[in-house]
Amino acid sequence: MTVNTRPSLLRIDSSADDSGESVSRRLTTLFTDLWCERHGTAGYRHRDLAVEPVPPISSAYCVLGRRVEVKGLVPPSEVGALVENAEEEREWALTLPLITEVLAADTVLFGVPMYNFAVPAALKAWIDRVTFPGAFPEGSLAGTRVVVVLARGGAYGPGTPREAFDFQEPYLRAYFGDLGVAGEHLHLVRAEMTLADRLPELARFQPFAEKSLAGATAALTTLLTG
Repeated sequence: MTVNTRPSLLRIDSSADDSGESVSRRLTTLFTDLWCERHGTAGYRHRDLAVEPVPPISSAYCVLGRRVEVKGLVPPSEVGALVENAEEEREWALTLPLITEVLAADTVLFGVPMYNFAVPAALKAWIDRVTFPGAFPEGSLAGTRVVVVLARGGAYGPGTPREAFDFQEPYLRAYFGDLGVAGEHLHLVRAEMTLADRLPELARFQPFAEKSLAGATAALTTLLTG
């Protein structure tokens, strides 16, 4: 489980849009600003997957992972002793810092836009790499709070015509649930119809978009002040 002497926040943005129009980035910035006002900046860490993409896993990563599984899922601190060549050493050097960041954080904040009904490739690459065999044994994330900001250009919530097209929220619920993060420790906050103010064909949905954004803003604020 996480052991920290002070509150710590790891923020992970995955939107490719850094122009200032990204709703997921605006909302993760809001949460971060409020968190830093309350706790200071010393425990804050930001990883931008668009600026610093995580390389996709390679064959060497898979071979090393299987070796770890055969050994009985050794903890990350012991994986280095099982590395057998330069390729595996490189893969582990790319992987261990990501695992360490997650384990060190009290709160992990994700900004996740919906791309083609699912999560961005940049986030999937991070998930594939950080979820190394044995990285998060049972109980290691106990007490870690995960906050996921979901931004969707359309509407995919329960009861909407495109509910069945949502492979973003169900995937993340399943992923974090499998790691033991669920219930009061997992918060998914949606902002929908985020393109209503930019696309003429969606203009009629702008009141819905504004209400959804206001709801997401309120939910994130309540998580820190409620």
